Amino acid sequence: MSILKVARMGHPVLRAKAKPIPPGDITSPLVQKLIDDMIDTMVEYHGVGLAAPQVHEGVRLFVAALNDGDDEERTPLALVNPEISLVGSDRVEDWEGCLSIPDIRGKVPRAKEVRVRAYDRDGARIELRATNFSARIIQHEADHLDGILFFDRMKSFGTLTFIEEYSRYWAKDEDED
Repeated sequence: MSILKVARMGHPVLRAKAKPIPPGDITSPLVQKLIDDMIDTMVEYHGVGLAAPQVHEGVRLFVAALNDGDDEERTPLALVNPEISLVGSDRVEDWEGCLSIPDIRGKVPRAKEVRVRAYDRDGARIELRATNFSARIIQHEADHLDGILFFDRMKSFGTLTFIEEYSRYWAKDEDED
């Protein structure tokens, strides 16, 4: 497996709309290697999700380690050609970061719950529901497939902070909750 170069904010690949992967190509060695390399890259950089455009591939694919806080780490899941539907009207504003925007955090409003239809890495159709942090990850990664960065979703830039200041001033407030 390989660790891939992550595109940083400003690279045009991050602002382009990604193209669907033909379902018959999902199980091809090329797509399977991309999935494996994306998982390795996500783990190497301590991410919880990674979209193909972030590694210079303009296809509708992302990997994510979905976990709603139950201390149990989950095997990263690959979602190909995902279709996201927001469930309900509940929105939560919370902190996000991005491997393509290193060392920066900001508060982003997102739907509390989503439904996803996609293909898995074996080419099978799957449907899942996600809430809370897992729903946030899915929405963030799906945005990458449409050329949207988390800055674009922020209501205000007043919460933008470097990770060091986030850790010093903001993370401790969350630990008290």
